[in-house]
Amino acid sequence: MTIATIAELEALYGPTPAVAATVKVTDRITPHYRRLIAASPFVALATIGPEGIDCSPRGDAPGFVRVADERTLVLPDRRGNNRIDSLRNIVRDPRAALLFLIPGSGTTFRVNGRAAVSAEPGLLASFAVEGHRPRTAIVLAVEEAYFQCARAVVRSGLWDAGRHVAPRDLPSPGEILAALSDEAVGGRAYDEAWPERAKATLW
Repeated sequence: MTIATIAELEALYGPTPAVAATVKVTDRITPHYRRLIAASPFVALATIGPEGIDCSPRGDAPGFVRVADERTLVLPDRRGNNRIDSLRNIVRDPRAALLFLIPGSGTTFRVNGRAAVSAEPGLLASFAVEGHRPRTAIVLAVEEAYFQCARAVVRSGLWDAGRHVAPRDLPSPGEILAALSDEAVGGRAYDEAWPERAKATLW
């Protein structure tokens, strides 16, 4: 049976959320929430555009997402694959969301708001690493912020090293590319070159 109305949905998930599930929601970055951001080296960025929804991983040193003020976050757009799916979306539709993960902690942190892409030289210079500036930065106007309880992380065993998957048990990027391109790209050479390629293009 497909749920077709909000009433049907709420009937399955009643009663209403506990006070703790609603009082944690703010329209700004509080001092406690600032500490969560400062500890996080990884963020999932969700955006939406005419082609649909996109979710992109973003990672850097802990605290790489900067709290400019209690209602503004800024994150550098580090080097990647140049698809710029997230940036294309933001230019056309500012709605965006962030999900912060903190290694070792079950608590995650969510921020919803409206984003813009900035190429302001001074801002980009402030994010330089080893002399390399990001080409753009994403500036997010905070509309909603709240922490998420640990159930999902606990259930997944995300930080449990005993449950980590060995790389040899997964298809490698080279194998995936070779299969999808009829061996035109990818393969063992692609995988073997990755460590040096990543080192040279990290920033």
